[in-house]
Amino acid sequence: MTRSSLFLGLDGLMTLSRREGVDIRPTLLRVLTDLYVQTSAHSADEERQFVELATRLIDEVDDTTRAAVCARLAIYPSTPAEILLKLGLRPVIADETLPLAGPIPASLLPKPSAQPRVLDQSPSGLAMQPKDAAEICEMFFGAGSSERTAMLQSLATTPLKPAMRIPEHRASKAIEALEMAAFVTDVENFTIELGESLLLSSRIAAQVVEDAAGEPLACAAKALGMPGAVFQRVLLFLKPELGQSVQTVFRLSRLYDRLSERAALIMLAAWRGSAVAAAARAKHRPSLYDDERQRGRATAPRPQPVSTPVVRTGTDGYKR
Repeated sequence: MTRSSLFLGLDGLMTLSRREGVDIRPTLLRVLTDLYVQTSAHSADEERQFVELATRLIDEVDDTTRAAVCARLAIYPSTPAEILLKLGLRPVIADETLPLAGPIPASLLPKPSAQPRVLDQSPSGLAMQPKDAAEICEMFFGAGSSERTAMLQSLATTPLKPAMRIPEHRASKAIEALEMAAFVTDVENFTIELGESLLLSSRIAAQVVEDAAGEPLACAAKALGMPGAVFQRVLLFLKPELGQSVQTVFRLSRLYDRLSERAALIMLAAWRGSAVAAAARAKHRPSLYDDERQRGRATAPRPQPVSTPVVRTGTDGYKR
């Protein structure tokens, strides 16, 4: 019997599979199936040979191989009927209309929740309200160094929405200007440049730069994308009292290396939000009500006393 070119060379593999200690039957069945499904149509001889080889191997392979072969042949439209029957598959009938699925049992339907679930519409997290941002900002500036470090670590895993990254071209120019200002110890221009590059209010920018511990400055530099080496040079030259402390420079450098960009951007968002809250408080300050009171008191002027002429008399009792 002449073998088809499709299965040429499989006789040797079949002979090898019968040898003791060598079991390549799972591999042989997989290869045989792959060769068969690569062609959309087969001759009668190729189909007969495939049925002959596959029928013997299906009963001799493990369940994993049988399941893989079954999955390949189940979606192949030209699988022989004998193989479908062997694998327990249902023959595919052309132009057959699939039956509609029955109704889902009520026991399998999800139970309605008492409270509707609110989906987060923002893929980046929850946006902070100005009041919450002000509280985070106040808490951060009022904490000690260890508490600030723990707070920054927790911010990295919170669902709060961070601020957008500063564009690269803008950040590179700002970093260069900040480094030059630090070299000449120009704290004023350094503060102005930092506030403009990070879109911070002048009050927050000054508070970040003037902080004695240095953690806010590390957050601002990380949010700007400043390299670690540049940040160390800023620490050494910007403020002499800070750069002369080797322990402080080492502590802040280690914090900067461990500080995540996400935590720094969340803190940047809190700084910006606190400025919005401060502006809202200034707009509705109580002095406006006091102005109304002052205006109300001004409508009732106090009566002025009427002056009377002074009558002088002489020593003799006559008016003069």
